[in-house]
Amino acid sequence: MAKNPQNIENQINIELPEDIAEGEYANLAMISHSATEFVIDFIRLVPNLPKAKVKSRIILTPEHAKRLLTALKDNLRIYEENYGTIKLLDNHSNKAMNFGGVVGEA
Repeated sequence: MAKNPQNIENQINIELPEDIAEGEYANLAMISHSATEFVIDFIRLVPNLPKAKVKSRIILTPEHAKRLLTALKDNLRIYEENYGTIKLLDNHSNKAMNFGGVVGEA
């Protein structure tokens, strides 16, 4: 099959450096916006620590924020079709913040 020259011109080579490929775990996101951009801070909460650390900040244009929302919705739909409905905890529950476990002692 012949390649379309226009497709070759539109290809983007994406590099994924090793340190980025390892990823960062985040269990909270905070979103703010202005007229020209959306800022998403990905945060890691650790049980029994008074501070939470921002692990990554992503800044998007409103158009790209909407594209991200659409892509997330599509991926969540596909995920739930394959693995079942994702259950959410009650928004007013403290279990999400303290991980709902027993506090250990040393």
